[in-house]
Amino acid sequence: MDLGLNNKTALVCASSRGLGFACATALAREGCNVTINGREKSALDEAAAQIEALTGRRPTIACADLNSEPGRAALIDACPAPDILINNNAGPEPGRIADWSRDDWLAAIEANMLAPIFLIKQYVPGMRNRRFGRIVNITSAMVKSPSATMGLSAAVRAAVTALSKSVQRDAVVDNVTINNLLPERFDTDRQKYMAERMSKKEGISVAEAKQRIAATIAAKRLGEPMEFGDACAFLCSAQAGFISGQNLQLDGGSYAGLV
Repeated sequence: MDLGLNNKTALVCASSRGLGFACATALAREGCNVTINGREKSALDEAAAQIEALTGRRPTIACADLNSEPGRAALIDACPAPDILINNNAGPEPGRIADWSRDDWLAAIEANMLAPIFLIKQYVPGMRNRRFGRIVNITSAMVKSPSATMGLSAAVRAAVTALSKSVQRDAVVDNVTINNLLPERFDTDRQKYMAERMSKKEGISVAEAKQRIAATIAAKRLGEPMEFGDACAFLCSAQAGFISGQNLQLDGGSYAGLV
């Protein structure tokens, strides 16, 4: 299927690795001119080379910290008029409400709420003027089914979900859609970190911890990052213009609810 994305401009935040890298790769493969973002130039250079090897298209690099106003300004300078925005950022540490200080809350709000909201605010007007825009927020399965230890992440990401639902009611008139992808348990560095954390806490091997994590998924495996990237590319496609304000869970069939 031709997704109608050839020569569209795409900005993918936090994309030197993991799910952001997978989304950038999928969009480059579909013919997009992709800008990738991260805080470490060496990691971005390596990611750009990998994406070029996989797709034949070398992305532009925007080395900038999403979690600061100067960083977001630098990102906007590097990619002033994208047709596609993929909002992504590392999530806060797991814990319980007693563990999270005011500083923890402020850091999570800046990284996982204000960063995507201000980029949406910046880019939606231009997308509407051009009558094409696709915004995909990478949030978390915890938005719909928060676990006891992921309340901080769920709370701030749910705020982005609500804001996006509101904004898309106006923007979709001009063929600008805003959707959310809700991952759970993909085989990325984040899951490696979670397995290492469980290994130390439970006194088990990292391999066993990874198996336990995979066992919590109905499909009994971790998701492949490119499965996620391909889903993202479809939501950005010309064919997806009638899909907006939605939360698509990529969780191996694990969500227990109906809606």
